[in-house]
Amino acid sequence: QVHLVESGGGSVQSGGSLRLSCVSSGPMYSRQCMAWFRQGAGLERERVAARDGDGDTTYTDSVKGRFTMSQDAGKTTVYLQMNNLKSEDTGVYFCAADSRWWCLPGPEDFAYWGQGTMVTVSS
Repeated sequence: QVHLVESGGGSVQSGGSLRLSCVSSGPMYSRQCMAWFRQGAGLERERVAARDGDGDTTYTDSVKGRFTMSQDAGKTTVYLQMNNLKSEDTGVYFCAADSRWWCLPGPEDFAYWGQGTMVTVSS
């Protein structure tokens, strides 16, 4: 069973930065999709960033140029560096993984989830 644990959430003012981490354990493939999702109050869970088994990373339009997803060399931890945060970035951020090496867009496409970490951006 794959286990994902996020950390790094918190409260910041608009324009501030946070770095989220997601540590994975259990049977992981060397090439697989890892992603960050977020869910604001009353909103659907949306994919913010995703990194496929080749290391190619894609971002949703609203975070391009502000968020950066990366992975450590051992591929046990993924990060989400979030800069110039805005109030609309507020929500619970989830780390997700799937055994496919390519990344599909919806939350239903991911088999493994962390518990989430809260990010609050005040204006």
